[in-house]
Amino acid sequence: MARTRDTDACPGALQVHQAADGALVRVRLPGGMITAPQLAALAAVSTTFGSGTLELTVRGNLQLRAITDVSAAARAIADAGLLPSATHERVRNIVASPLTGRSGGRADVRPWVNALDGAICADPTLVELGGRFWFGIDDGRADVSGLGADVGVHVGEDGCALLLAGRDTGLRMAVDDVVPTLIGVARRFLEIRGKAWRIDELDDVADLLPGADLAAPTFTPVTRPPVGWIVQDRPGQQGRVALGAAVPLGVLPARVAEYLAAIEAPMVITPWRSVLVCDLDGDVADVALRVLAPLGLVFDENSPWLDVSACTGSPGCAHSAADVRADAANAVRTDHAAGLAAGLAAGHSHFVGCERACGSPPTGQVLVATGDGYRMLRD
Repeated sequence: MARTRDTDACPGALQVHQAADGALVRVRLPGGMITAPQLAALAAVSTTFGSGTLELTVRGNLQLRAITDVSAAARAIADAGLLPSATHERVRNIVASPLTGRSGGRADVRPWVNALDGAICADPTLVELGGRFWFGIDDGRADVSGLGADVGVHVGEDGCALLLAGRDTGLRMAVDDVVPTLIGVARRFLEIRGKAWRIDELDDVADLLPGADLAAPTFTPVTRPPVGWIVQDRPGQQGRVALGAAVPLGVLPARVAEYLAAIEAPMVITPWRSVLVCDLDGDVADVALRVLAPLGLVFDENSPWLDVSACTGSPGCAHSAADVRADAANAVRTDHAAGLAAGLAAGHSHFVGCERACGSPPTGQVLVATGDGYRMLRD
């Protein structure tokens, strides 16, 4: 698949996208990790200069829409410690198992996230990667590996597996070699990419890593976030709890973000558009759950909100043929969308306003707006 642009238009905190509703700012959060003061700062930026909402992305990042003063927003983001490199801010795309080091998994990969982020920012050549190239670090539970990162690591019983585009290459790494290997693959990609932005756009992926097995099946994608009361059972975590909160359609009101920040706990934004509030004692978790649930956050693993998502749609996107978020919400509440030929199928349904199908999950049906209803783009 050849790239369609000669320049990278993926937005960041400094290079923004001019959407139909104004400037769009995307803040990278390696591993989805964010502190309470940082979330509070982003909520304040959105309230002061933007739409009053934060959007959670499928890479575990946060977006701010309709920003009226891009320079002031960038200063506030930098002051919060969320812009460590002006040159590399759009290429710090690292997704990691959100519960790593706290519950489940074979290893705590958070140190790898931090080391990889530092290595990316320290390498002047990697600024050319572009904003869509991303790294995946899976702690062995197979939640991130199925999302199809360009290059990734999966902690297995036989060592650390190197992945390309979600496939196990058959190559294994020592723990100390994980970050250098991922950086090496990214550098090699830049050498041979031609007109490709992503690894799966290369004319011959075999040129990237001679000797790799490229015929292995991809990992099974995970499409639902961890929600509810999660006991942190890793060593040293006894007695602590994480709360998993799904954010309907990935749109978090700034006022709700302020409530989350007020808990004063570390948080993780997941690639399934949810938030993990971590390291709580039981009493604090109980109070937080009682406060947050009435604000619209979803803690029920059986909620239909977990199986519906949408792109931005109208009025934020000029390409969209409909207000797809409103239609997706209507689908959840009434079990059908206006003008839709069939009701929601079992599994995940993603509503999109045009055939670009932004934000589509790796599995499930994709419904594209036609102007007078929806048709199936992918089933």
